Parts: sequence; C-alpha cells; structure tokens
Amino acid sequence: MNKLLTEFIGTFFLFLTITMTVSAGTLLAPIAIGSVLMVMVYMGGHISGAHYNPAVSLAAWMRGLMTQGDMIKYMGVQLLGAIAAGLVGLHLSGGNLVVPAAAEGMIVEAVIAEILFTFALVLVILNVAATEATAGNSYFGLAIGFTVAAGAFAVGDVSGGAFNPAVGLGPAIADAFTGDAGHLADAWLYLVGPFAGGALAAYVYGIQNKPSE
Repeated sequence: MNKLLTEFIGTFFLFLTITMTVSAGTLLAPIAIGSVLMVMVYMGGHISGAHYNPAVSLAAWMRGLMTQGDMIKYMGVQLLGAIAAGLVGLHLSGGNLVVPAAAEGMIVEAVIAEILFTFALVLVILNVAATEATAGNSYFGLAIGFTVAAGAFAVGDVSGGAFNPAVGLGPAIADAFTGDAGHLADAWLYLVGPFAGGALAAYVYGIQNKPSE
C-alpha cells in the first residue's frame, strides 16, 4: 500500500503542476514540470521507485524489476492520480487541462515525438535509478526531471509533450466526468507513443548493460 500511495501522490502533483502552469500560460512551464518531477522522484524513489508513469512501469516489468501484477497496480494508481489532479485543476484554475492534440496533418510527427522523448526519459530512468553501477547516486532525480523539461521545450508544440500515458489519458477521462468526452478520441496518441517509447527503452537498456564477453 505504501508503494501505491507514493505512486498516486507523485503522479498527482506532477499532473497538477502541468495543469496549473500550462493553463496559466507560464512560459517556463517545462522548468516547473521538470522540477516537480525531480522533487517527487526524490520523495518516493526509495519507496516505490518513483515511476509516476505507466510507460516506466512497463519498462520496469520488461526488465524484470517488478511483477506483472505490481505493474498493473502501479498503472492503475498512476491513472487515478492524473484523473484526481485533473479534477482538482478544474476547480483551482476554472478550466481543465487536456494535452493538446497534434495539429491537423501532424499526427505522425506527434507520435514520433512522443516515442522519442519517452524513450529518452525511460532510458535515463533505467540507467540512473535502476542500475547497480549507478546505485546510490545523488543525481538521479535531477537527471529525470531535466529530461522531461528538455522534452517539453523541444516538442511541446508538436505533441503536447506528455511522454506519459497517464498524463495523456487521465485528463481526458476527468473532462469526461464533467460532460465533455470529446477529448477521449485523441487519447490513443498518448498511449501508443509513450508505451512504444518505453518498450524500446527497455530493449535498448538491455543491450547497453549486457555483460562484456
């Protein structure tokens, strides 16, 4: 239960920060988002591994770092955290945030952007927070947070910069609770891209860390 509670809290504050900074039009929103992810990783890394992202949990399962049952539980509470943050954001800001769908004619580009930067994020997480050679380092949270910030700056205008299925799907579900289910049609992009990127990162991580013959 402590692990699931930690995953809920971390995902909640990650998405609440996204909601409030983006809806306010904050120019440095990616820095705020990367920063809150960093501190939430430091908060929960020693308890749950600080995934806060179903794509990370998928990669952890693929690398044998967690059971399938735990992966499903993690994904469930991560989605609940994002939905809860979306509903709270609705009341705090007067409007809910849904990751903007790709511009017309840029669906392929948006999927590629989500794959690439989710790949980068998950590969960084596996190498700095789940590898014996880097165990005990003090920089893992900073590395993870800055990867998200860099990705948001780089491709936020292309795909919305989710890199996280919960961030893409959770707010669409929250909007549906308020009577607007139209955004669910675009949610597939934030499932396909991040899950593909996470799976690819798990595979590449295995190659990187294969013992030398």
